Amino acid sequence: MDTRTTLKPHADTPCDVVSGISVGVSRPSPGALVLTYLVTGLTGNLRLPPSTAPTRTDELWRTTCLEVFIRAGSGAEYYEFNFAPSTQWAAYRFTGYREGMSAPNAIRPPRTDVTVAAQNFELKAVLDLQLIPTNAPWHLALSAVIEEANGRKSYWALAHPPGKPDFHHPDGFALELPTA
Repeated sequence: MDTRTTLKPHADTPCDVVSGISVGVSRPSPGALVLTYLVTGLTGNLRLPPSTAPTRTDELWRTTCLEVFIRAGSGAEYYEFNFAPSTQWAAYRFTGYREGMSAPNAIRPPRTDVTVAAQNFELKAVLDLQLIPTNAPWHLALSAVIEEANGRKSYWALAHPPGKPDFHHPDGFALELPTA
């Protein structure tokens, strides 16, 4: 099943440069996830890290970064994946809401492809997620940090909980993918 959804900017962090972010989501097999982010706007006015080797790197969220959080079933454990336009990536496991963070060593590096044009950029990430239980639906929180060239940041998500931007909040896990 392929799903296309739209992220919304947080009310407190408007963006003058990006007019929209959509995400295509598919789960082609039980342990696989394909995400295609399309960021539309004036890409020349965004702070996009330069392309580099697809290495695991922390703190990608400090600049333009696309993210997915995945929770299997109704448990408290979840995973966070960050993808930079540079092709760098990060993966974390949490035992509960912002608790017990660790870097899962068994994760395979995602395959990422990035295309930048004058009016948009697209990032496609293909994940092999055999470490996440596949016998239950996956609940996804999709999000993005967008940094403009002037340093101003906006925070985009499928669903925003009340208050400041918080991509880890349980209310953000608004997209359910059935078992493949």
